[in-house]
Amino acid sequence: METGHDKRWARTPRAAAIAAATALLSAGACAIGPLSASAQGVGSSRFALRDRAILNGAELEHATPNGAEPLTQPDDITTLRGRIFVVFQNGVGPQGEPSATGNNSSTVVELAPGGHPIAQWDVEGHSDGLTADPETGQVIGTVNEDANSSVFTIDPVSGRVVHFSYNEPLPHDGGTDAIAIYHGTILISASAPGTTGPPGSPHPAVYEVKLEGDTHTAVVTPLFSDEATATLANAGGQGVDVGLELTDPDSNEVVPFWAPRFAGDFMLDSQGDQEQVFASDAGRPDQSLSVLKLSTAVDDTAWPLPVGVLYASDSKHDTLVAITGLFRFGSVLVAATPCDANGAPSPCPAPGFPANYLGELNPWTGEITSVPLIGPGVEPKGLLFVR
Repeated sequence: METGHDKRWARTPRAAAIAAATALLSAGACAIGPLSASAQGVGSSRFALRDRAILNGAELEHATPNGAEPLTQPDDITTLRGRIFVVFQNGVGPQGEPSATGNNSSTVVELAPGGHPIAQWDVEGHSDGLTADPETGQVIGTVNEDANSSVFTIDPVSGRVVHFSYNEPLPHDGGTDAIAIYHGTILISASAPGTTGPPGSPHPAVYEVKLEGDTHTAVVTPLFSDEATATLANAGGQGVDVGLELTDPDSNEVVPFWAPRFAGDFMLDSQGDQEQVFASDAGRPDQSLSVLKLSTAVDDTAWPLPVGVLYASDSKHDTLVAITGLFRFGSVLVAATPCDANGAPSPCPAPGFPANYLGELNPWTGEITSVPLIGPGVEPKGLLFVR
């Protein structure tokens, strides 16, 4: 079925800048080699980074059964054809429960790179995953990360929103979360295993998904399970096979070719378990898995180039933040989320469990260190680097 409301603002010219950035990157990338596990300065950026809010949900609104409300709780971010897209969850529960004010819709906002809003669409449910498929020109999202999940697409040109139902009850008895396009295949995290049924084995951790437009059906095929075997990737334990026991499949990414490690792999973040699982040749007969154990829980991960913009959603302050500066080539940045670890206390933040922060991940040891920022500060959740 087609749903959603398309609200548009006057379009503004796209901020240009990529040619100069690419030239700078070509010079810098050749001069700096890959980092190693013992590299000095892994935990800090070489140059000061600045953060600035470019969009505030309080300045936008959407229609609800009880009247217009401001947008709140931004989460996932994606980019398509020079535009940025960010989803606001607006207080809707992770199984699609209405907010305290009776609202039952998340809102996807399209904006220019500098933050000027261009269009927005309401989608029923709690939207947590968002990506873009440059081949089809569509934005793809999921709703309801714990249960009652489905998929939607947005065509930003026509404004058309289409919802897809899964072809079967999801066998991991949970919801769906982050989305990545890996060699043309849609991969979706199988989040919150066991929410709607008794624990069992094996639970799919990731689904390959094919969208059938004629029937509005999303056909799922398991990629690997929460109980799969993976090779430990942490320095000091490399090469040891371990059994995964994932309880919180969450964010996912395709690791870019310039990454210092795991380049070209599909990565699944199991947030509460403080692990990142890397699938080499994902979905192929020779698929292999590696697992990197982390020093704290993380949400999104980004692999910046020296020149570009790192966008971060700050759910606590309802803002989209642009982080700028000269990034160190080979750095791996994460939205560190200590309060989302399985062992985090309640209430949180608490001693030893700070609020979200921008961290730098050492991809050999799994250690995460805080990245200093100049500006008001940000408590990141979603991350997106755009060069």
